[in-house]
Amino acid sequence: MKSKQLKPKRIVVLGFLSVIIIGAVLLALPAASSSGEGIPLVDSIFTATSAVCVTGLVSIDPGDCFSAFGQVVLGMLIQIGGLGISVIGVMIFLAAGGKFGIGKQRLLKESLNLSSGKGLLYVIHNVAIITITFEAAGAALSYIAFSAHFSPGKALGISVFHSLAAFNNAGFDLLGNYQSLTSYVNDPLLNIVTCILIIFGGLGFYVLGDILSGGTWSLNTKIVLSTTGFLLVAGTMLLKLTEGISWMAAGFQSVTARTAGFATVSIGDLTSAGLLVVMVLMFIGASPGSTGGGIKTSTFFVLVRRLLAVVTNRPCSAFRRKIPDSAVTKAFCAVALAFGIVLFGTFALCIMENEYAFVQVLFEVVSAFSTTGLSTGITPELAPASKLLLAGLMFIGRLGPLTIATMWISGDASSVRYVEEEVTIG
Repeated sequence: MKSKQLKPKRIVVLGFLSVIIIGAVLLALPAASSSGEGIPLVDSIFTATSAVCVTGLVSIDPGDCFSAFGQVVLGMLIQIGGLGISVIGVMIFLAAGGKFGIGKQRLLKESLNLSSGKGLLYVIHNVAIITITFEAAGAALSYIAFSAHFSPGKALGISVFHSLAAFNNAGFDLLGNYQSLTSYVNDPLLNIVTCILIIFGGLGFYVLGDILSGGTWSLNTKIVLSTTGFLLVAGTMLLKLTEGISWMAAGFQSVTARTAGFATVSIGDLTSAGLLVVMVLMFIGASPGSTGGGIKTSTFFVLVRRLLAVVTNRPCSAFRRKIPDSAVTKAFCAVALAFGIVLFGTFALCIMENEYAFVQVLFEVVSAFSTTGLSTGITPELAPASKLLLAGLMFIGRLGPLTIATMWISGDASSVRYVEEEVTIG
């Protein structure tokens, strides 16, 4: 079957899968390892999947186990995975003078997980500028913090990698010993810079373009911004309430739980209540068309508004606009599929890793599916089969369960009509 005959969803899935395979091969090379002996194949597959799916879960520490070449490959995989295969391909195509046809618009719509193709060309024109600006500024400011503890050359490398990982919502770091950013828990500059990169990377390029346009914001932008603000504040307050940590640490974890994966406190030391708060934030995740995962902020918002509409017997609306029934249906389907995938993954991992507590297993599964990358510390100890299971969850979470579920559907059943009959609910 020729590529032009493939559905856009299938092209996106195959594109991500191809980059993961190439990345896994490169990371398995002896040149990519700091020891020069290469890393186990299962770890290279796991790491490549985690990078391309911008997750941050690690079975081996990138700072200790990879050479400079391996770290560069890892950074490239994160950037490709964050922007999306189709986005990068179309950017190169447009730079070469190609035309932005209907086929490419459909491909980009699927890659960015958007319900509408409106304004796609404007979004693409802004993606490169937004990405370069945020990542360059983030690297420059991060260098101030890292240069106090590392040599200039190493500090520069860590800063560039950190900025790239933060903006793409991938919780990888090069500090070694699986420490993430725990040694910088009291560093205001690095905390603020990292949070800004994570938040703006998680808003989505469509929303960022809408904000930068200076015009009237769309309903989608209003929903994303209001939901993001609510979750950040609520998450901070709940984590401060449940954990004996500073306001800055609570705020940072509230931000990073939204699929970024960095940590300034030990996740394994959080209370059960704190872990539950983090899991809820991870499950909701970032926004459509962004570098993050989860069911998305807009899905969560629509779900809540629909439930309120049912309870109050009012139309499902927001900001004086009616929310389409199709959006409500898609939101419920996305959440149902997400719950099902998490339940299946948790059940399977409980069987394979029965020595760990249930909350540890559940946390690992939610983190993988939401492409967050936070862990209670059990990832490196998991069996190869368990690592491959989590890799599969990261892949599904990055592309979206709806995309995976519908990618093989080729027929159109919209013309089929059945007799309606009441069903008792509740």
